[in-house]
Amino acid sequence: MRLRNVTGASERIAESQYVVQEPANNKGKWKEFFGNNNPIHIEVGMGKGQFIHGMAKANPDVNYIGIERYSTVLLRAVQKMEAEEVPNLFFLCEDAKNIIEIFSKEEIDRIYLNFSDPWPKDRHAKRRLPSRQFLERFDQILKLDGTLEFKTDNKDLFEFALEELEPAGWKAEAVTFDLHHDEKMVQGNIMTEYEEKFSSMGNPIYKYIISR
Repeated sequence: MRLRNVTGASERIAESQYVVQEPANNKGKWKEFFGNNNPIHIEVGMGKGQFIHGMAKANPDVNYIGIERYSTVLLRAVQKMEAEEVPNLFFLCEDAKNIIEIFSKEEIDRIYLNFSDPWPKDRHAKRRLPSRQFLERFDQILKLDGTLEFKTDNKDLFEFALEELEPAGWKAEAVTFDLHHDEKMVQGNIMTEYEEKFSSMGNPIYKYIISR
C-alpha cells in the first residue's frame, strides 16, 4: 500500500486542513472537535480513502475519521477531499498501534478494517489488524454496543481473523465468504480501491461484522 518517492507528501499532509495534526489532544473530546453529537466511525488503515470518503458522503449524520500510517498514501485521500470536500470527514497520519492514545474509552461507535496488510509470516501475527492484540485495543475505544467490520480478499487472513475472535472475547454477528453474492451483507456496500480491483478479477471478498 505504501507509495514511494512522492516529493513533498509529508509537507502537504502537515499543511492540510483535512488532517488533524495533534490528534491525541482531542482524546475524549472528538464530539467537541466535530461540533455535534453524531456517532463517530473510524477506518483503520484507510489507504487512499475511497471507502471512507464514500461513506462520509452517503452518511452526513455520521462523523468519520480515516487513519493511515503513510503520508504518501494519505496524500491521495487528501487530494480526493480537495477535489470534493466532505465536512464530516477528517484524517489522521498515525500508526494503528497508537489508537488508544488518540481515543478514549467507548468514544467510537464503529470501526472499519479494509484489506489490511496480511503480514503473512507467523512471527508477525500480532501486527495484523484483526489479531487479538489489536482487538484488545479496539475493545478499549469502542462503545459497548459498537461493532467492527472487516473486509479482505485474503482467505488465510480472514480465517485467522475468525480464529482470533473467541480468545479475544469477541463474537461474529455476520460472516460471508463471498460478499458480492450475499444479498443481505452487500446492501449499502461501498468498495475500496483494492475491492474493485480484486472483485473485477473474480476473487471473492470476505467480510465479517463482530461485537463483544
